[in-house]
Amino acid sequence: MQRGQHGLSLADRAAGSGVAPRPAQEEPRRPAAEGHGRHCWVRDPPDAPGIWPGLLVEWRQRGDGWHGRVAYTVVGAHGPVLVEAWLPAEQLKQG
Repeated sequence: MQRGQHGLSLADRAAGSGVAPRPAQEEPRRPAAEGHGRHCWVRDPPDAPGIWPGLLVEWRQRGDGWHGRVAYTVVGAHGPVLVEAWLPAEQLKQG
């Protein structure tokens, strides 16, 4: 791997972090918009009614159902604003 300005590559630093990746068989079943880093549509997030393009980062199952961690932009007073939030699966649609 190519070394970065700090001496170790990102792969070397990840391997030395002591955090082991989870085996695929341990991951829970996810709703239809399965996967990491997938395009989605965010419907009526808090404080920004409408439909916004987003990036689904991960899923998590809670007591009240599935929630997706998404990053999306909305129009702010001074231009686009990047928002990251956990939203119920019902507010997310595969893109």
